Amino acid sequence: MAGLRAMAEDEQRDKHRQRVLKGATILTGVSNSEVTCTLRNMHAGGAELKISIDARVPDEFLLYVPTDGIAYKAVVRWRREDRIGVMFTGTEPKPSWHYG
Repeated sequence: MAGLRAMAEDEQRDKHRQRVLKGATILTGVSNSEVTCTLRNMHAGGAELKISIDARVPDEFLLYVPTDGIAYKAVVRWRREDRIGVMFTGTEPKPSWHYG
């Protein structure tokens, strides 16, 4: 029974996610470093990111999406090889040190 409920929740969750292919940049304040990534799907509360398999990504960061003109505050919820699932906790202006 629990397995069926989990499948139903996954199906419901997938309906609310919009598949996208947007370029984005993970901005970390530690050394003002940047990691390029691709948004694979996105919804109001978070996104799935595709990153380089050897990229070092902290548990919290700003995700700047140039096509949206928004920097999302992101918290990592899960990691799998070259994918990261993040939850958005807010937005803020693009940092002045970011060139994009």
